[in-house]
Amino acid sequence: MFFSFSPKHRSYELIAFFLFISVMGIILLLAPRPDLFTPLPPFENDLLKWFSRSAGEYLFILTLAILCSIPIIQRLSIKKTLSLYMQFGILLVLSFMLKSGVKAITEIPRPYTQALVQVDLIDSTEGFYSLDEDSKQALISHAENKVSPARIEQWRASTNYSFPSGHTIFAAICVLFWGGFLLRNKHYILTTAVITWGVGVGFSRVWLGMHWPTDLMASIISASILILCVPTINLEKEPIGKN
Repeated sequence: MFFSFSPKHRSYELIAFFLFISVMGIILLLAPRPDLFTPLPPFENDLLKWFSRSAGEYLFILTLAILCSIPIIQRLSIKKTLSLYMQFGILLVLSFMLKSGVKAITEIPRPYTQALVQVDLIDSTEGFYSLDEDSKQALISHAENKVSPARIEQWRASTNYSFPSGHTIFAAICVLFWGGFLLRNKHYILTTAVITWGVGVGFSRVWLGMHWPTDLMASIISASILILCVPTINLEKEPIGKN
């Protein structure tokens, strides 16, 4: 087994990072700030819900299955495929630990909690987070007739803090790791598809009232740091000079 921390082995992942964060940044700058109480058209409601679900809840499993089929479709050797799965698995575990730890430290309110304050359903965001889970759900129910279904669904699903975005850091790990792999193998259309999906996930989190733009950018940068920290694992190759 061969481990390498050399940046040259992560060059394509870094290219995927710069492409992803650039597109995400441009879209966040150009898109207007969402009014969470403006109804979403049915198609937009369903599209945003799908993007958000694809990086969380139960649909993330389908996303993982699709991405992890890439080396199989490429007919890579078993050892090479296992090497990729090991790296990807380590990245996912570390990203979950990082996300959970930072949320507990920063305690930044989600955007929708401020929206609830604006319509006088609660006095402050601090008041929302002081409630027990049942009380939070009851409070969100009072906004149910004023908010699009996709938003209410996400508000109910996540009543914890905002920073960073777990959905986005998951998407960023997928984009950087598999986007880099696809770039390395000159699959540019598939790379574009993976980056587009990642941007859709991030945008959906802002538009549904779950995250601030800074949450997204921090998540993408965090994913890039993790990519550099986790070594390239090769079960086939031995270090140069080893007998």
